[in-house]
Amino acid sequence: MVLRLAIISFCCTSLFAQEVPPKDSVRVLNEVIVNAYSYNHSLKESPVALGIIGAREIARFNPVSILSAVNTIPGVRMEERSPGSYRFSIRGSTLRSPFGVRNVKFYWNGLPLTDGGGNTYLNLLDVDAIARAEIIKGPGASLYGAGTGGVVLLTSPINKQNQVQLATSGGSFGLQRYQTSAFLGNSKARVFVNYAHQQAEGYRQQTAMRRDVLNTQGEFSLGSKSTLQTTVFYTDIYYQTPGGLTLSQYNTDPRQARPPSKTTAGAVQQQAAVRNKTIYGGASYDYQWNDKWSTKAGLYYSYTDFTNPSILNYERRNEYNWGGRTTTQYEFEGNEVKGKLTFGLEFQNFFSPLTDYGNKLGVQDTLQTDDRLYSRFLIGFTQLELELPEKFFLTVGSSANFLNYKFNRVGGIPPIGEQTRNFEPVVSPRIAVLKKFSESLSLFASASKGFSPPSLAEVRPSSGVYNNSLAPEQGISYELGVRGSIFKNISFDIVAYDFELSQTIVSQNGGQYFINAGNTSQKGLETSLSWQQNFSSSIFSNLKIWTSGNFTKYRFVNYAHDGVSYSGNQITGTPANTVAIGADILLAKTFYCNLTTYSAGRIPLNDANTDFASAYFLAGARIGYKNQIRNKTPLEFFAGVDNAFDQRYSLGNDINAVGSRYYNVATARNFYFGLKITPKLN
Repeated sequence: MVLRLAIISFCCTSLFAQEVPPKDSVRVLNEVIVNAYSYNHSLKESPVALGIIGAREIARFNPVSILSAVNTIPGVRMEERSPGSYRFSIRGSTLRSPFGVRNVKFYWNGLPLTDGGGNTYLNLLDVDAIARAEIIKGPGASLYGAGTGGVVLLTSPINKQNQVQLATSGGSFGLQRYQTSAFLGNSKARVFVNYAHQQAEGYRQQTAMRRDVLNTQGEFSLGSKSTLQTTVFYTDIYYQTPGGLTLSQYNTDPRQARPPSKTTAGAVQQQAAVRNKTIYGGASYDYQWNDKWSTKAGLYYSYTDFTNPSILNYERRNEYNWGGRTTTQYEFEGNEVKGKLTFGLEFQNFFSPLTDYGNKLGVQDTLQTDDRLYSRFLIGFTQLELELPEKFFLTVGSSANFLNYKFNRVGGIPPIGEQTRNFEPVVSPRIAVLKKFSESLSLFASASKGFSPPSLAEVRPSSGVYNNSLAPEQGISYELGVRGSIFKNISFDIVAYDFELSQTIVSQNGGQYFINAGNTSQKGLETSLSWQQNFSSSIFSNLKIWTSGNFTKYRFVNYAHDGVSYSGNQITGTPANTVAIGADILLAKTFYCNLTTYSAGRIPLNDANTDFASAYFLAGARIGYKNQIRNKTPLEFFAGVDNAFDQRYSLGNDINAVGSRYYNVATARNFYFGLKITPKLN
């Protein structure tokens, strides 16, 4: 309550009351340019809590994924249930994601990557196709539509230098990765093409994976006032799913897949796996009408062929997505006030035939259900940004959300027939204000409303039972933050928040069905601190030491199920505290060493808080050599280790799992190495 009163008071009094070039760094916070909420300001002038990951942060770790880089951002957690199977949560949103990525809205080069059913296949993207990720914490509904779990803006690289990149890496447990890319073009047209193949045998039984990705990105100047951006990728990914283990199985043999039981075969016998072939294409057109008005309009289409033999059934589905997003901006400037008005629309249409069969030792068996899923989603949004006297920055925005679901069972288990769901239109406002005291200190506060309807995977979960009564989540988030720098080489960012959510959606029986769990209270403190120093020594060139922490108090409020009250319990699936610490050392401008530790507190595995995953501590390192060879061609050798102390822990626990099969064991100590060469082209 104190935090909320402070924020409201700060916003109200503020109503009456030198940008820096962007750098590819998440740690030097005051030098980052923010694209979120269309700010296009430095972070110290943007009233938003977010984390930014650039190519430099991604390159600190194993080149197989962005997971380790993401987990350095306080309040954000990425998990890997098995190689290729990811979860992504912001401020506790794992609660409704037994598997996959839900309740976090993803955009790819300005267009929706999250489908119209509320699901995101994050494993479709190759790490080298991602140049930058902006992670908005808290509800982003005022500009990005429905969602209480945050927004992630992903962009591809476009390099002004024509060049080719060739890279290869390998490592423990059969890891192999081959990647090649090219930047081509001139001032009128630039094209980025990337192909990557990755495979591994996996640490556990039934965890082999293979992925092939072809990605292209283009930027074309169509005149002095207009540009066209295109994006296309095709991904073919296959990964096995080992299933969760009980505590006894986890302690006895953590590398085993889920074994057979008295009633079901095991993961190996059922050949449990996922095969996903997806093509995604989009185009965005920018037009600058004059020095005040501009418009951006984009369209996208994607098709997914998805096959999933699991322990309980054999699922086949196709997914057809199309939609678009348009924004118009008007910039103005007066004697004492200047600002920008942004307004637009976003539309998504989703259709998926989904058929479940029995799984007979990895072979499709008899029909269980034959369904058709439909959704249509429309948002209209507007936002006003003002730069006021005395270095105040005010943002006021809102969106109107319209959503329709349709479910039609055409065969299999009754009831056969069609059901529709028209959600009540919801208006989601946001207000934020920032006071810039100096070039090295700013304070901001915000209040925003979030609205998140159940995803199609929640109203029609793996059990095949359609739930037409699952209510949307709604909540209000309050934030108060301070960021800046001291002595020019120390940067800090501290955010306190209070998110009060009603009709919280919770998974039951390992995601076989979902319920509304009353209210939740999610309070937290996110901190980032870094120190960096350049040295004139010919041997010791640069040193950066950084840390980030997330400290939370997440609790169920007024939550009872089947006559049992869980009120006051810790929210399931999220550690109360996480801390990351790192050091980046550069020697003789050619040798580097990146050291990282990450610790997480114990994690409640069920709503009753009777079972917990143990706390764990991880340490890793990457060392490398960068230089130029003949014709000034950049060359890099690197090697590294993850989980250096061979910690046994579970990453991506199955919460509220049937039979207490919670544990998906993470990879033990593992090593990797690689080579990258980047010839420049005329």
